[in-house]
Amino acid sequence: MQSQFFAAINQLCDEKNISRDKVLETVKAALRAAYRKDYGHKEENVDVAIDENSGLATVYIIKKVVKRVEDEGMEISEKDAHKYDKKAKIDDEVKIDVTPMNYGRIAAQAAKQVIIQRIQEAERDVMYDMFKDRENELVNALVHRVDGSNVYINLDDKITTILPHDQQIRGEKYYSGQRIKLYLDKVIKTTKGPELLISRANPNLVKKLLELEIPEIKSGLVVVKSIARDPGVRCKVAVSSNDEKIDPIGSCVGQKGVRVQNIMEELNGERIDIIQWSENMEDYIKTALAPAKTAVIKLDDRGRRAKVYVNPDQRPLAIGKQGQNVRLASILTGWEIDIMDISEFAGAPGTPKVEVKADVKDVTGLGLDEAVVEKLKTANLTEVAQLKGLSAKDLMEVEGIDPESAVLIAEAVKKVK
Repeated sequence: MQSQFFAAINQLCDEKNISRDKVLETVKAALRAAYRKDYGHKEENVDVAIDENSGLATVYIIKKVVKRVEDEGMEISEKDAHKYDKKAKIDDEVKIDVTPMNYGRIAAQAAKQVIIQRIQEAERDVMYDMFKDRENELVNALVHRVDGSNVYINLDDKITTILPHDQQIRGEKYYSGQRIKLYLDKVIKTTKGPELLISRANPNLVKKLLELEIPEIKSGLVVVKSIARDPGVRCKVAVSSNDEKIDPIGSCVGQKGVRVQNIMEELNGERIDIIQWSENMEDYIKTALAPAKTAVIKLDDRGRRAKVYVNPDQRPLAIGKQGQNVRLASILTGWEIDIMDISEFAGAPGTPKVEVKADVKDVTGLGLDEAVVEKLKTANLTEVAQLKGLSAKDLMEVEGIDPESAVLIAEAVKKVK
């Protein structure tokens, strides 16, 4: 072995952030294995010492001093022991220098693969110790290099790992030297060593960026209730406030939208919709489907399924491109959402039906709820003839007439000759 080897060890420790003692022990273990393979046998008690100044390695066989030698590989008589240590006594251990000629060159060659393997194991242990307490955190990273769909990432300038293709933002271009933020989901141990599960696509990345950018969320005054995300394209975030004086949506959006804009830029232009969370599921679903306007919502609490009836011009908006809007709304609310045309509402199971005579002239004869009739009368709509030609959408413009009542009125008027 050459003295330059020690300089290489020191450099390796600095680059890989590995303990110097751990590396030296790794080297010694490799040299012991190399000696046993080429010169001794696996039962021998072998020790290796490395001179810190010269970098030269010395190999010793350690034997126990006994009265009667039964195993020459492990034991030595007191008389023979005095050749190596004049003070040796029974039950002492003596070291016998057995360093072969040209051992440095032979050992370095034989131990090379073992050293590499042990160093990699030590590096993985350092990675696990460094990140095991940082799960569910936002981490800063530097793109080391890009090889096809594989993006190699440097974390804390020491650890290199891979950002999997399925955890990348769709359409985002990565380049060497690029600084990005990642979400560290988990640190797991595998048969190949510790593995960091990092992501740019996880919804929690948005949450962590919101906490970083918005003080009200960091302090707990504004709470992120749910996130639904199509990475790189669109994201819906439901928020609520623990303080009546604080507007949760305004806090997240910021003055002239600067807060949410900063997060969108970090996510490669991904559109982020901030909506108001509500305990009332009808209101929550209605808000989640924005910008589409809903007419009637029917909830099936047992199956957690909602039928949402919309006007024809709102149906494309409610569904969204390739079903994106309704899919994100469903994830956000935790309910299955079916988008239905308003024309299907009157015949929907469980929908109240009204009996109407063919020759009714006054709205009181339409069989509607008394409260609805009073609303029509308040709006000076007392005769059926006045309602002819008005659609459900038109009737919803009447003060006090909700979407469900508007549909029932329109269907009742159709039955009048």
